[in-house]
Amino acid sequence: MEDVSTPHESPADLGARRAAEYLQLVEAGRTEDADALLAGLSDTRELVFVGAAFTAQARRTGRTLPTAMRAQASTRQVQLGQLRDRSRRDLDGLRDWLRQAGEEVLLVTQLAETARARLGQPSAR
Repeated sequence: MEDVSTPHESPADLGARRAAEYLQLVEAGRTEDADALLAGLSDTRELVFVGAAFTAQARRTGRTLPTAMRAQASTRQVQLGQLRDRSRRDLDGLRDWLRQAGEEVLLVTQLAETARARLGQPSAR
């Protein structure tokens, strides 16, 4: 009988899954559980993959914003990148970066939903 193993989740896929889980916890008001999720990530690489997922989501959603809001979101992304760079070797600093990046995803999503509602466009959710 042939041994068939389940394919392993790539680091990027795992980071995206953790990012989605973190956002769900925060949206549900379970910030202690969200913080525990981040505290459980003890490797710089794990933290960076979660951050990459946040960045991709925030940028993707930010591109749907009206021009002025898009410019503001872009500026916040630059500032988050600077925070990440300053925290490169500090796990607690990277966790702070992730918290702020998660907040940015939620903010940009809310702004996009508000803009769509005002323009009479259907929700992206």
